[in-house]
Amino acid sequence: MSRQSILAAALAAALLGGCAAHGGPSKPGRQWVASWGTAQMVPGAEHELAPSQWRDATLRQVVRVSLGGERLRVRLSNVFGTEPLVLEGASVARSSGPGRSSIDPASSRPLRFGGAASVTIPAGAEYLSDPVDLPHAAGSDLAVSIHYPDAPSRQTSHPGARATSFIAPGQHLAAAELPRASGFTRWYQLAGIEVEAAPGVHTVVAIGDSITDGYGVAPDTNLRWTDSLAARLRQAGMTGVGVVNAGIGGGRLLRDGLGPNLASRFERDVLDRPGVRHAIVLIGVNDLGNLHRSAGDSAAARAQMLDDMKEALRQSVARAHARGVCVIGATITPYAGSEYYHPKAPNEQDRQAYNDWIRRSGVFDGVIDFDAALRDPARPDHLLKAYDNDGLHPNMDGYRAMAEAVPLELLKDCRR
Repeated sequence: MSRQSILAAALAAALLGGCAAHGGPSKPGRQWVASWGTAQMVPGAEHELAPSQWRDATLRQVVRVSLGGERLRVRLSNVFGTEPLVLEGASVARSSGPGRSSIDPASSRPLRFGGAASVTIPAGAEYLSDPVDLPHAAGSDLAVSIHYPDAPSRQTSHPGARATSFIAPGQHLAAAELPRASGFTRWYQLAGIEVEAAPGVHTVVAIGDSITDGYGVAPDTNLRWTDSLAARLRQAGMTGVGVVNAGIGGGRLLRDGLGPNLASRFERDVLDRPGVRHAIVLIGVNDLGNLHRSAGDSAAARAQMLDDMKEALRQSVARAHARGVCVIGATITPYAGSEYYHPKAPNEQDRQAYNDWIRRSGVFDGVIDFDAALRDPARPDHLLKAYDNDGLHPNMDGYRAMAEAVPLELLKDCRR
């Protein structure tokens, strides 16, 4: 073989290997679009699985996708791991439904990584599986099963899953039901499911705090405001728009809280998802509330925080626009009834100033006025009683009202 032939063959192999590392190319005339996803963080000690639970164990996690399709791939994460994460195998199947470890075994598909059944994900990395054929409808429940030889060095997780996951000793990737399984409402190492779709199909990522994450939603009910938005889109015939929830309970815009701050995770959780065309940003109540709870709550500190919050959002919007993504700003809902933050009049003034900036600054490509949708007209610093859970978070009717408040026209296209 000539030197030129050897180089050409090596280049071809490298390119093929690169495709496999990125989950493989889509078919001609098709594209990859995020259909489900969640934000990653380091779980607190109370949300970690014991090391013994991981050893030679199968973890099965159930998620509800927002887009239908014939072909999909799975994104697995070791983004907060401190050592390479070894996975001895994985599979995806149609689930029997939320809260159940059972699957349709005839639908089970092994996941491959560059053609291999096992994979080692470096610390700080996320990997995509090779594409698999698995016809499914929008709103389907899918189960991703992963076989671990041992515990991760540090667990990468989404504690606020509000969906039951299951772990059982042994390798049971294709089992109709996991034997001797333990259940818990958290996700681990599972970052996204992406579907192969026609041109024009796209997704909106909602990023924010516990209100987006779904505080108060009962496990396995799929009643977050983003779930209701996905259902509303389907009912309106907008089946080519997916919804991904990137909320983190306790999340803040400027500082790390229970998870990384929004400014630091905006690329990974929003812009790096394939097919994203819109981001809905609802953030800030924990920034304002935690400052009030601290000893540094002064007029100067509050003014500086508002300036810093505005600049962080300007920066995020600029990064989104550079990637062709439209950003929809959302106003902060009232929280004067919060028994956790006990906000005073100056904090309400800050919320009003922040919301006024969201509405009028012109920084955003659109605005969703959740404040107007959920506030009590008689006491505008409070949630309407019919929508109130605990003075800070909406109840289920409140989450539905949030979904209804989203102008669907905003999600049809992004003209940048």
